[in-house]
Amino acid sequence: MMNIKKYLDSTYLKLPSQSNLTEEQNFEEARKITEEAINNHFYLVMIRPNYVKRIKEIITKFGSEVKVGTVIGFHEGTYSIKDKLTEAKKAIEDGVDELDYVVNYEAFKKGEIEIVKKEFIEGTTLGLNKGKVVKWIIEIAALSDEQIQTICTYFSSWAQENFKPIDFQNIFVKSSTGFYKTEDGKPNGATFHAIEIMLKYSKPLQVKAAGGVRTYDEAVKMIEMGVKRIGTSSAKALSENKSTNSTY
Repeated sequence: MMNIKKYLDSTYLKLPSQSNLTEEQNFEEARKITEEAINNHFYLVMIRPNYVKRIKEIITKFGSEVKVGTVIGFHEGTYSIKDKLTEAKKAIEDGVDELDYVVNYEAFKKGEIEIVKKEFIEGTTLGLNKGKVVKWIIEIAALSDEQIQTICTYFSSWAQENFKPIDFQNIFVKSSTGFYKTEDGKPNGATFHAIEIMLKYSKPLQVKAAGGVRTYDEAVKMIEMGVKRIGTSSAKALSENKSTNSTY
């Protein structure tokens, strides 16, 4: 049985308004998944930017090696480049280890490629210069297969043009936010089909499958395909070979 814990980014990204909790109750949920990650030796906890400092303090107190990740420009991705960089800088100041930017996929779909290129290069440069891992969420549920291939190809090309080979292990293309609204029950997270496209065209960058991985067997298959990280709000269930109905 494969130990998948080192691949898992245990995730809690709901706002208080989405969870019907107070701000402090919502933070408590983030704290719970953090302690769960520490106890189970998951790779990382993925939380909202405003929780980074407090969550980092908890992990440090426990003397744990669990990493802290946060989302930037979440979840629509339409924030300006300036706003994304400001949000990322604050997260870095607060002790974040990994930055998961939501790419401006709406600009990409409109053909405004220079916007996407600029944010990719500047956002990645900021993260790498501070020793952080950087991931770019492309929101596959909003894209066609052809668009997934195209944007992954762009990222691969831009990375090779602007960064060193040693950096590629710290630059990821990530499938989904888990918050995109789909129609007719279509998946809003990672699918094997989309991940296959991402793996093929993102090389030499890494790939993270986020959302939609609901069983241990699915997680193992993703890993065997070449995925290096899996984002899930049900990390404990997956690691214990239990299925989950979670949408992320």
